[in-house]
Amino acid sequence: MEEREREVEEEERGEEEMEQPPCTLTESGPQGLIQGKDLFGYVGIEAVLDQMRRKTMKAGFEFNIMVVGQSGLGKSTLVNTLFKSKVSRKSCTPNYEEKISKTVHLQSVSHVIEEKGVKMKLTVIDTPGFGDQINNENCWEPIVSYVNEQYEKYLREELHVNRKRRIPDSRVHCCIYFLPATGHRLRPIDVEFMKRLGKIVSIVPVIAKADTLTMEERQDFKQRIRQDLQVNGIRVYPQREYDEDTEDRILNDKIRESIPFAVVGTDKEHQVNGNKVLGRKTKWGIIEVENVAHCEFANLRDLLIRSHLQDLKDVTHNIHYETYRVRRLNESNANGMALSPLSLENGTLDKSETDSHL
Repeated sequence: MEEREREVEEEERGEEEMEQPPCTLTESGPQGLIQGKDLFGYVGIEAVLDQMRRKTMKAGFEFNIMVVGQSGLGKSTLVNTLFKSKVSRKSCTPNYEEKISKTVHLQSVSHVIEEKGVKMKLTVIDTPGFGDQINNENCWEPIVSYVNEQYEKYLREELHVNRKRRIPDSRVHCCIYFLPATGHRLRPIDVEFMKRLGKIVSIVPVIAKADTLTMEERQDFKQRIRQDLQVNGIRVYPQREYDEDTEDRILNDKIRESIPFAVVGTDKEHQVNGNKVLGRKTKWGIIEVENVAHCEFANLRDLLIRSHLQDLKDVTHNIHYETYRVRRLNESNANGMALSPLSLENGTLDKSETDSHL
């Protein structure tokens, strides 16, 4: 009887071992997937999300957005509409008078926005003078220089022996490029700018003041722009090669089908069916900015803030900045010297590379 009972126990023990998930051995040690049902009790791993959330809420984060386009396309108004506050350069400048700049010069203004305990340092970089001259040759060079200069500043901080615990991030995370609602095709200046800037920063093209086009004209214009982008090899955000999985690809494919976004901006509220809505009042009615049947502002806002803000920052750091950093380190190795903060500050490297001031 005892032998029989021993055999039954051994058989039951063997069945239990068969039910357990296999643990694969590697050179670094045993490795296997242990899920919640396999644990003896509650461990608390999921609490790390709350820890990350608390730290982010305390420290806040930075987001730097650049708006590029000729005067009169509503850049300041759109930025104010995106963040529902007076964050544009014009709104922050008392007694501001619109003047056409003789050259392109960049101006930035920063704000700290807090919503439900989350703080964000927002920096809006404006580019007055872009595309406003009779001769716009090389008008993109100051913008390219500014973007590279921010990468250089970040690289300097990284190379310090005693680095700051948190390096100030002034890199441009997103560039909104405003296209005039001509209804035709991309202009040569649009093609040249986006070809050059698309290699170093994430570009999101938008059709400004889209309410000047009918729905049919808008769709035809968007289709022509998408064709021009493809023919000229222009890279706009989100790029297909950066899709991490199937879920991202499905979401980003829908976004790519909507690019460029046909947008309308305003900071005025109107009564529609008893509700206050952001909109522009015309002779024919009120254009509701956040109504997707009227314009695509809501899609743009969701992309920039609600769904892809962190991804824009990740692409900037892991793709654009990393490309710049590798190039600079390769140049320093080719010159036979180590890249260091001292060499950067003293200008011992190639002058054409370090002279990135506007």
